[in-house]
Amino acid sequence: MSRYAPIFAKAIAEILGEDEGDVLDQITVPPRKAMGHLAFPCFDLAKTRGTTPPEAATHLEQSLSLPEDFGRVAVAGPYVNLFVNGETAARDIVSDVLSAGPCFGTSDAGGGEKVPVDFSSPNIAKPFGIHHLRSTVIGHALCRMLAARGYQPVGINHIGDWGTQFGQLLAIWEELGDEVRLQQEGISFLLDLYVEFNRRLEEDPEIQERARVKFQSLEGGDGECRRLWEEFRKVSLAEFDRVYAMLGIHFDEVQGESYYEELMPAVLEELESKGLLTESEDATVVDLEDDDLGTALLRKKDGSTLYLTRDLAAADYRYQTYTFPRCLYVVGVSQTHHFQQMKKILERMGRAWHGAVEHVPFGMMRFTDRKMSTRKGDIIYLEDVLNKAADLARETIAKGVEEKGRVAPDNLDEVSRQISIGAVVFNDLKNRRARDVVFDWDAVLSFEGETGPYLQYTAARIASILARYGKEYCGEIEWSLLSGEDETLLLLAIDGLPASLARAVDSSEPSYLADQLLKIASHFSTLYSRRDWKVLSDDETLTKARLSLAAATRQALCNGLGWLGIPIPDRM
Repeated sequence: MSRYAPIFAKAIAEILGEDEGDVLDQITVPPRKAMGHLAFPCFDLAKTRGTTPPEAATHLEQSLSLPEDFGRVAVAGPYVNLFVNGETAARDIVSDVLSAGPCFGTSDAGGGEKVPVDFSSPNIAKPFGIHHLRSTVIGHALCRMLAARGYQPVGINHIGDWGTQFGQLLAIWEELGDEVRLQQEGISFLLDLYVEFNRRLEEDPEIQERARVKFQSLEGGDGECRRLWEEFRKVSLAEFDRVYAMLGIHFDEVQGESYYEELMPAVLEELESKGLLTESEDATVVDLEDDDLGTALLRKKDGSTLYLTRDLAAADYRYQTYTFPRCLYVVGVSQTHHFQQMKKILERMGRAWHGAVEHVPFGMMRFTDRKMSTRKGDIIYLEDVLNKAADLARETIAKGVEEKGRVAPDNLDEVSRQISIGAVVFNDLKNRRARDVVFDWDAVLSFEGETGPYLQYTAARIASILARYGKEYCGEIEWSLLSGEDETLLLLAIDGLPASLARAVDSSEPSYLADQLLKIASHFSTLYSRRDWKVLSDDETLTKARLSLAAATRQALCNGLGWLGIPIPDRM
């Protein structure tokens, strides 16, 4: 919502004698532009006044007094609607955006407080597949958005490098292990071993006991098990780093679950001393039945620890290290119960900060034409997806050159890479994260509609217009030339970017920011497609005004896409 909503709310609150915040919460945007830019519903007001909503709206409209250059109000049934003055909006918003530049929309609301963000977190010895994309890009966007709001995000890659699966890998390695193939083929070879283990498990359940013994040896510090495990980890991290580099992602902290191995005994001892541990079927658990959370398993009968044990140790470590106001875990919705148990145990342990621990759940990634299964080796590699997207982007650019006479950018490979990232990342982030995401190549790479390339193309097109003008458009701007309704809608969409960022950060929901960027691009496209609206013309005064609006639009798009972790080509 724009900067004019609080002003509108204050004027209404003064008449009604109500709290400005309560009034602001009721202000909405009308469904049709002909009805105005902001609306205040009078249903509750009518009840308290013992009248009908239209009558209450009429009485309120007659009592409102607004500055002459602010806008006008009108009654539409039970609503009092505000029409913002277009010239005022142009002067206020364009001036602010162009003067703030890359800082437009940012704030110091976070006060520099550190916020750990646990995201991506693939398992070593398994390929970095498309199923890792959601956690990776959502977490990266949250880090960038938090930074824009004045927090100090701490990006944490909590690598899955401990647990029963490594016992499985070590068990099959005894028979089929080959260190030469490991160095040559890397994760692909480890995946083959993992698949083979699970194939045999279906035929011979006894193999799982050998895996259990192997993991017990690993936890016990067996030299050869530790050496092999270190090799698996080294090979895996090298592959992960290559994919992260393609996405432009880095982490402030990369620590596997194994890092907390030495911290877990203290957690278990504290739980024991506080009478929170019980024995159940030879395993050590915390009984959470009173909270409808079942029993939380912390240690198996053979002494092996579990995810929950390590997460409790990690949570303690993170609070002691960062003293966070929030600690985010970007993990799939299937782990909701796990985090409910974790938070409840932290509460019972007396951790006053347990409420700051936030699970940021997300739905699954689905392809329209296939299913994935790590155990069967059917994985879509994220690196292959990004490379294919870059190839298709290159083909799309070439088609535009051939059919429409466009000029191909000199750095075609780099632009294709940027488009591929924009396509893949935005396809994920535009969706409400709790929903499943369907990946469809044609839709993802389209230069039209709700896609990353569409936003990138809009920003690149404006950059081309500014380059064609080729000089500074300094001096006074005639703001009245930007007072049309289509211009005002674009301006208000741009002005809504800071609020959408704040909402996205508060709710850990990047799609709110993505929605606003699509609105901005859509309103600019509406203007740009009009036959009577050209940015560059023989009228220098009009050109300067429209250039300033175009530049503000590009700045807003660049800032917002940057917060989402999406690069912006200068030419497409």
